[in-house]
Amino acid sequence: MRPLHRGVNSAQTAGRGRTALRPVPGVVSVGSPLALTGPDRTASLAQDVASHIGTSMEVLELLKDHSPMLARWGRLLAERLTGGARLLAAGNGGSAAEAQHLTAEIVGRYDGERQPFSAIALHGDSSAMTAIGNDYGYHEVFARQVRAHARAGDILILLSTSGKSQNLLAAAGAARECGALTWALTGPGPNPLSVVVDEALVLDGPNCHVQESQLVAIHALCACFDACVAGEYSGAERPSGLRED
Repeated sequence: MRPLHRGVNSAQTAGRGRTALRPVPGVVSVGSPLALTGPDRTASLAQDVASHIGTSMEVLELLKDHSPMLARWGRLLAERLTGGARLLAAGNGGSAAEAQHLTAEIVGRYDGERQPFSAIALHGDSSAMTAIGNDYGYHEVFARQVRAHARAGDILILLSTSGKSQNLLAAAGAARECGALTWALTGPGPNPLSVVVDEALVLDGPNCHVQESQLVAIHALCACFDACVAGEYSGAERPSGLRED
């Protein structure tokens, strides 16, 4: 019986020796000293980790100065959402993940049982995102959704480390047209986004540490929100005056 060959036949491979693999730029090979582990290498990495955490703590100290703002935001968010308003949130990349984290806490729960409230992460609808991006351009992917979902009295939160994203700037403009309140969490300012929203929490620091601190800000905001909601009412009964749309 003739052997069954798949792909390259034996004639093509005959006499062909084993070719040495060429190193890929930026990838550490097994035989490289950098791939070896040991006390010295671990100590060096530990110093890098400690430095990262130290810088993060410095940015968190800056965030602490904004505690009154976050408390005020949490109280206003509770007042509006218990009255039937809606929270919209948007960001790009890691900021999109944090925006979705926030809306998940509002629709689900943060720390303690309470009723759900309306909150939408605008990047979560991939079909709408890609359709709008394809038809109108990526700068419109959030703005068009804001025009569709936002009503007067709603709140739009925009997250960005740079404060320069065109789609977030367009979303802020659309929210203003709808009569929605706009807040932003950004990196060093002033920046384009921080000056076009109603209020911005601006943090100085490297992008990664700003983003880490923004997650802490989101949790603090949720803690304030829950505390205020608990003070408004309890139980599953729907408060009067909530809109039905």
